[in-house]
Amino acid sequence: RHTTYPIMSRSSARIDTKKVNSELVTLTYGALVAQMVKDLDNVDDVSKQLERLGYNMGIRLIEDYLAKTSTGRCHDLKDTADKIQSAFRMYLGVQPNVANWSAAGDEFSFILDTNPLTELVELPDDLKALKYCNIICGVIRGALEMVQMDVQSWIVQDQLKGDSNTEIR
Repeated sequence: RHTTYPIMSRSSARIDTKKVNSELVTLTYGALVAQMVKDLDNVDDVSKQLERLGYNMGIRLIEDYLAKTSTGRCHDLKDTADKIQSAFRMYLGVQPNVANWSAAGDEFSFILDTNPLTELVELPDDLKALKYCNIICGVIRGALEMVQMDVQSWIVQDQLKGDSNTEIR
């Protein structure tokens, strides 16, 4: 009696691991937000927790960023914006535009034409007040605090709410 086994081989088609990783992050983050919505009483609490979670990630992520890039101290806020822009590319696979500088040069925005966190997301009407991407604001705040920069960050425009892009100030 012979048992036959199928022959396993690698597919000649390459899997795009960046796309797989991006989708995995998107789905995992979506599941986290959905669970937080179930567990917490209101949308504002979820938004605050997402920012706090991002902050905690940012205070750790800065070490990884500095180790991988061997970057030095920022000379000015423009240099800081450029380095954050490179971190977006490194960790989220997108490069936002730096825009909307204030006259004093002490504020700017990141404009994301595509946002990997929101690729597969549609907010129901009862969650329209949710700041779904608040985790990014927290990461920015936490990372910069670790390099002695006290900043605030918030979502100005959100594609999930019908805006043409996502703007983080």
